[in-house]
Amino acid sequence: MVRLRLCLALFLCCASAVMLCAEEANQLTADEKGQGFELLFNGENLDGWKHNGNWKVTDGVVERTGRGGDLHFDVKVIPDDFELRFQWKVAPGSNSGVYYRPGQYEYQILDNQKHRDGKTPDTSAASLYYCIAPSHDATKEPGQWNTGRIVCQGTIIQHWLNGEKVVDIDYTDPDLKPQIEKLKKRGADVAARGAKLKLQDHGDPVWYRSIKLRALDGNEELDKSPLKEKK
Repeated sequence: MVRLRLCLALFLCCASAVMLCAEEANQLTADEKGQGFELLFNGENLDGWKHNGNWKVTDGVVERTGRGGDLHFDVKVIPDDFELRFQWKVAPGSNSGVYYRPGQYEYQILDNQKHRDGKTPDTSAASLYYCIAPSHDATKEPGQWNTGRIVCQGTIIQHWLNGEKVVDIDYTDPDLKPQIEKLKKRGADVAARGAKLKLQDHGDPVWYRSIKLRALDGNEELDKSPLKEKK
């Protein structure tokens, strides 16, 4: 009887946690409201987003459903200095990306294990695609939700994945010149600003939710802790 009660209590605790996570999707926390975040996706429809009919909303999730191209947030451009938070998940072998500045500024979305891009560090998940590799692989299994975060202020670019900082650069650092040249070859002017947020249609199943954005004042105290070393 005691064991049964313990199992029941554990089940109810887990169920409550799942319900809490579901309730929090596409919602701003009190802290996020205080920081000035706004929701770019309301969890119900794609109002404010532009696409060719190949993206839809199902149970509070943005889903790519077929060919047709990328999904653009068409209301306004990304601020020069900003923080973007979002959740994403992929099917096995899937590839997508979050573009946040003009040209080829891409936060890579990927199944590292089955997609060929996962075999090359600077094209793996959470990389600044084809330019800066993440410090380590912090992805979850396909089908599980990952939490992405992009912070840009001045010449600093940070990519976060599941609460871990994996990219932290100052693109004026002379030691990064070879990597930045690769970005330029893809068509990105590192000083360019004013793009609209874009979620990439790479031909694979991908899902997004809880897309949140805030402008930074240009003097935000950023996390400068060292990156975790690769194992």
